[in-house]
Amino acid sequence: RAFKYIRMGLGSSVPEEHKENEEEQDQDEFRLYRSDFDARKKWPIVYSNEYNISFAGLERMHPFDSGKWGKIFEKLKEQGMIAGDDTVVKPVEVNQEELLAVHTERYLSSLRSSTTVAYITEVPPVAILPNSLVQKLLLSKFRKQTGGTILATKLALTGGQKWAINLGGGFHHCHAQEGGGFCAYADITLAIKFARQHLGIQKVMIIDFDAHQGNGHERDFMADNNVYILDMYNRWIYPGDTQAKRAISCRLELDLHTKDDSYLAKIERHVPSSLGDFKPDLIVYNAGTDILIGDALGQLDITPEGVKNRDFLVFSEARRRGIPIVMVTSGGYQRNNAEVIANSILNLNKENLIPGPNVVAQAEADIQESATSVQGEVPALDNSNEMDQASQVTRRSGEGENTARLNQSSAMDGTSPTLMDQSDSPNDISSSTSCGAEPKTLSDKKEE
Repeated sequence: RAFKYIRMGLGSSVPEEHKENEEEQDQDEFRLYRSDFDARKKWPIVYSNEYNISFAGLERMHPFDSGKWGKIFEKLKEQGMIAGDDTVVKPVEVNQEELLAVHTERYLSSLRSSTTVAYITEVPPVAILPNSLVQKLLLSKFRKQTGGTILATKLALTGGQKWAINLGGGFHHCHAQEGGGFCAYADITLAIKFARQHLGIQKVMIIDFDAHQGNGHERDFMADNNVYILDMYNRWIYPGDTQAKRAISCRLELDLHTKDDSYLAKIERHVPSSLGDFKPDLIVYNAGTDILIGDALGQLDITPEGVKNRDFLVFSEARRRGIPIVMVTSGGYQRNNAEVIANSILNLNKENLIPGPNVVAQAEADIQESATSVQGEVPALDNSNEMDQASQVTRRSGEGENTARLNQSSAMDGTSPTLMDQSDSPNDISSSTSCGAEPKTLSDKKEE
């Protein structure tokens, strides 16, 4: 059992002779990466009460539930997955200097105009408020969530379990030079840039399953062949950014009122093939829930069970391949969104796709027990290309309500599960598909 957990990366990876230097190293660590994360005591889930927006009632003028993030957290506590505030990780607010790593100074200066912020957030009365109030009660919340996405990315890459969730973030309509669609800061772009700079990764796949096209990160990575974007969205709604579409590596355009079967079949077909072709170092998963039936802005007909199965499929592929994955919650404009998101996270835990502190603590205990009974050194094991042991648990025949949906026969690369009796036929009029696009070129990059 000790070997099993070492291969999962859940054991201690810091040699004893280096542990005394940890505190000194933490002081030198990138500011947004500093945290009190301990895999034996905390979930790699990032959240702060400061995510939630309360703006003298003005927040109710936008259909977005501005308290969604806190409701997700409370649901996870209520169901016993999270014991309390001290078992998740709190982020710090990203500052001006850090934002300038991606954003232009001109754009950040424009946010000192309340009129500009009113346009971005789609709440017109914000335009008449003092900007100091707008910064404190609105933009600071977005900056905190942006810091959360950056920190969650670090935890996914270095925390041991190879997964992390920011209960906020996913501002996929904002790019370096402009915000929009309730997105003021390009958190996904910033998280990828800092991970490359400080953590040494290169290839990143963005899986964007919000109902809207992720035109922000698409514009930011227009000429970057080391970022693969798989974007599935309703082609008839905002933003309809034709230029940004050139950055999409696998484009899955949906028609109005697409339902579960067609939707999940596309995920089940294209996620494994894209991962097999690109082989990223990291997956950034933008898990918007505006795909839910009844969402006036998303205009798709996906059920809560469909959302749960969607997330299960994405995490299963990441865990099966041993690729770190960070999830952000993005859009969703109904009062039931928080419950749907929380239930999906609970299901991922139930299916052993997101192991928690109890698993890590048990792994540590097993390793200690083995160390006292096995002579000689425990050999180092390379897990870079191994299947995660945690994801193997989800493949056990007959276990888990999601696994019942999956056909264990081969598909695409001969190993991935397939949904029963589903296809993504060229004759399917509910979508337009374009995958395996030509490499991005510098000529596609928007001039600054």
